[in-house]
Amino acid sequence: MAGISDPFADCGPSAKIKLLYLGAPDFPLENLPLRIRSLHIEHVSPAKLMRPEISRGLGPPAADKAILATMRRWFFARKPDAGFILTDFPATLLQAQVLDEWLDARDESLQGVVAGPGASASVIQHYRILGLTFEAEAFAA
Repeated sequence: MAGISDPFADCGPSAKIKLLYLGAPDFPLENLPLRIRSLHIEHVSPAKLMRPEISRGLGPPAADKAILATMRRWFFARKPDAGFILTDFPATLLQAQVLDEWLDARDESLQGVVAGPGASASVIQHYRILGLTFEAEAFAA
């Protein structure tokens, strides 16, 4: 049973949890990686999926299109009830809106968004309005 201060307490079955981590994925919070690992969910980052495209030196507009295309392929290829945590995505408000459309298309929803240092203010605000944002400090305890 989760403690009262556990940000994952109301997230339901851990295998189906869907989370976003906004900002620098390597900030110094020891508890976050342990909590995420204990959920037994897929950890996905566009950087891992796009190594071939990155090595070709795509420019910013082409890179953004390639990121969206790569993430779309991953998103629709996974099992609908599979949980995940995304890092480095969405990095822009456009990417956040596109992810929301994908979730709607599959009748899915996010359980939470962790706002870490370096995250886009517009993306944080987008998810804060939806009531999904945890501040990174919630994981420091």
